[in-house]
Amino acid sequence: MKSLLLLLLLCTSLVHADEIGSQYKEQAEAGDPRAQYYLADTYFSSGDSQQAERWAEKAAKGGDIDAMGLLSQILFTRGEYTQAKALAQQATIAGSKRGAIMLARVLVNTQAGKTDYPQAIGLLQTATQDSDSDSAVDAQLLLGLVYANGVEVAQDDATAASWFKRSSSLTRTGYAEYWAGMLFQQGEKGFITPNKQKALYWLNLSCSEGFDTGCEEFDALSGE
Repeated sequence: MKSLLLLLLLCTSLVHADEIGSQYKEQAEAGDPRAQYYLADTYFSSGDSQQAERWAEKAAKGGDIDAMGLLSQILFTRGEYTQAKALAQQATIAGSKRGAIMLARVLVNTQAGKTDYPQAIGLLQTATQDSDSDSAVDAQLLLGLVYANGVEVAQDDATAASWFKRSSSLTRTGYAEYWAGMLFQQGEKGFITPNKQKALYWLNLSCSEGFDTGCEEFDALSGE
């Protein structure tokens, strides 16, 4: 089972690399940095971090700033927090929304050092403004988790639900609430402590929004 840590910012990627990577590969091999980034992102979504890192490094060297953000995410999932933060900062300064979201993610995780919730929230709020981008989906989801978690900010389920609903509206109704429930069930070291009641709350909300997998997970967790 893929780690939720890996999937948190990939909630719109549901296909394997061998199914869609071919549409980028020819241009990527020809040296197109953007195609290299898309190919790297596809590999990462499918769980192939080695190929993802290889292509992301090529794209970053070619000047693709989002590839820097992706490299930060790859390092973060490996627990290499110092390097992940440095790359996220570089990508953010260069104007990458993906980099900004990764920097926010680092700033709310105690494993990465001193937290800075105000800066993280500011970065995420800015990233939500482009509602047509995948970055907005991820930023809204992470903002919801910050308020649902209630660490260094007051827990506010109403605000969290609002952000989750906005995120889900760009993907599938109930999807962000589902991932919130799953993350509270499993936890994320340095950010979210496992909490069954919170997991049930968000899975139930996902189910009420019509997301069938949320209903299945709610029933399974309720029976434990």
